[in-house]
Amino acid sequence: MAPRDIEQQTLEIISCFFEEEHALGFRDLGGCIESDGPGDDDMFDPVVIADKLRELGDDFEEKYIQPHISRLQRAVANKAVEEFARSVDSLCAAQSAEVAPEMQLLRASMALGLYVKKTCPDLRATIQSCMAAFINTRLAGWITQQGGWDQVTMV
Repeated sequence: MAPRDIEQQTLEIISCFFEEEHALGFRDLGGCIESDGPGDDDMFDPVVIADKLRELGDDFEEKYIQPHISRLQRAVANKAVEEFARSVDSLCAAQSAEVAPEMQLLRASMALGLYVKKTCPDLRATIQSCMAAFINTRLAGWITQQGGWDQVTMV
């Protein structure tokens, strides 16, 4: 088989690979080429090969990629917490000095959280996590000193 044939077959396989998953016997992938039938002299079947490659990819993903993604997600969440804190600190600088610094932090974090909730719903879970981490790290002691959340929200 000539290298040109391999290149063309590779294109066909990759095209099938990115189509919706279908049963191995399904031959019309709506956009993917129609594969050779079993009666042909050439046994090349991009659908079958794409399905086998998908199985290889799925196995590799489960064993190797998912653990890396989990670590990456934790790292991104940690960076998000840091960025959330920087944003809140920056927002506090814009507030008047007559409000307690802790209340400024609380007010700014709530405003930022609400804004993200309204404008970036896909970040909702991340922002919830960031807000909780920020408040627990920076404000939990102050909230306790005030007598708890009931007292803080009455101010």
